[in-house]
Amino acid sequence: MRLALLFAAASSAALLAGCAAETPAPAEPVAADAVAEAEAPAEAKPLHVAVLDCGTIAISNLDAFSSAGDYAGQADEFTDTCYLVHHPKGILLWDLGVPGLLKEGGPVVQDIFTVSLNATITDQLADYGLTPADIDYVAISHSHFDHIGQIDQVQGATWLVHQAELDVMIPADGSVPQTSADQIALFNAFKNLKREAFTGDKDVFGDGSVVIFETPGHTPGHTSLQLMMPESGPLLLTGDLYHRRESRALSRVPRFNASEEQTLASMAAFEARAASLGAKVIIQHEPADITPTGGMIR
Repeated sequence: MRLALLFAAASSAALLAGCAAETPAPAEPVAADAVAEAEAPAEAKPLHVAVLDCGTIAISNLDAFSSAGDYAGQADEFTDTCYLVHHPKGILLWDLGVPGLLKEGGPVVQDIFTVSLNATITDQLADYGLTPADIDYVAISHSHFDHIGQIDQVQGATWLVHQAELDVMIPADGSVPQTSADQIALFNAFKNLKREAFTGDKDVFGDGSVVIFETPGHTPGHTSLQLMMPESGPLLLTGDLYHRRESRALSRVPRFNASEEQTLASMAAFEARAASLGAKVIIQHEPADITPTGGMIR
């Protein structure tokens, strides 16, 4: 099952949605640090991560987010976050938020969703003295609309993509992806990017500090991100393995996931990794885990 969300725009009219869960022990909010780091080049500093506000998704009925049926009638508001990972060897942008056209068009309502955006990725890069040309790598946790919406803004980056997700978005045999025409239009925006496909773990900079790892189930090639922060220690970003704290605590699987069995296996592997590392876990759609725009993780 897929959740669709339409946007009226001049040349393309719709994009679609999907989302996931939470923590046995609540994660502490990411420590905020409003000091912009534009004065010195990123390559001269140790690993640090800027948290970007890439949209808000209000949901009037969460029933679709738990196959157990226990979320029926509940409402919630998800944040939609992207992460600007500064490494001495380059910059990785993790996830791409909701479509940038929402900034000018205002909130869009369809079915159970109300989606909005206050500032684009390009707007927020400027706050750090950067432009899209400064982004070396782009990686998405998965291919739902709220994680690929601003791919048009970073067309010069190299796309790091799990092979299974690449096969969903751009089938090697040239066939049409099994999704809506509007989602296909978003997928097409990835076609001209230089790309590096992988399976298993992807050690982005070769030193173990930034590792993309497999967590399939929400989509066939869903991934999460491991960061070894110099000050705060190991950190895991969930993608949409979880959407809210309750979902992590209860191992709840959205009805629209590609595979419930795979999702549960990924949850178990993710929790084993978190425990082994002693890592803090950030659920990317959970407002309680996220600081305001301008937050910095070190």
